[in-house]
Amino acid sequence: MKRKTILKIAVDIGMTVMLLLLMTYELIGAAAHEWLGIGIFGLFVVHHILNRKWIRCVFKGKYALFRIWQTILVIGILLTMVGSMYSGVILSEHALSFLPIKGGWAFARSLHMVCAYWGFILMSLHLGLHWGMMVGMAKRFIKETPIVGKYLFRVIALLAAGYGAYAFIQREIGRYMFLKNHFAFFNFEEPLVFFLVDYMAVMWCFVWISHYLSKVLKNNIWRKNK
Repeated sequence: MKRKTILKIAVDIGMTVMLLLLMTYELIGAAAHEWLGIGIFGLFVVHHILNRKWIRCVFKGKYALFRIWQTILVIGILLTMVGSMYSGVILSEHALSFLPIKGGWAFARSLHMVCAYWGFILMSLHLGLHWGMMVGMAKRFIKETPIVGKYLFRVIALLAAGYGAYAFIQREIGRYMFLKNHFAFFNFEEPLVFFLVDYMAVMWCFVWISHYLSKVLKNNIWRKNK
């Protein structure tokens, strides 16, 4: 495996871990949340530098359905990242408190919540675009997998996605995305691991959806059935 590929994987894993920890917010403390935000923004910049070839080709070639979907996700993530950093700078009380910024706190708080939860979902969908590649890489290390094992994995993946859908509703993530709730609720008596498991399940749910949606878009299944 090439060094650049290894670096890309390391950066993506780092962003995924930081993203999950960022969703815990008050459970890990405001200061840690702010430093993690700066960290994920740094990795976000590195990610785009490593994938600059894709960026240079944005205005080249034809746009099939899959490429349209991929580009929409990239633009959406970019907007939520910019919005999160802009609002985060205004709201900062620790890492960037030295900056002479005053005012706009109420708007910044609403913007930060919308961008945080939409960013979480969009990044999960984006991760799903590359899930097939990750499975392919795993197969290189596991030469043979019994047929029973393959179906068992698919059943487990489906059940995990189903639980992720339940956790999405139970945690009221959709309400945060559309500002139906203006304040995020955190149960400080709940073990952090339970919170993370639920958000990992939600992430997996959207990875799973995006993975199979991408297969449909790549193959243009509905066109073949016409």
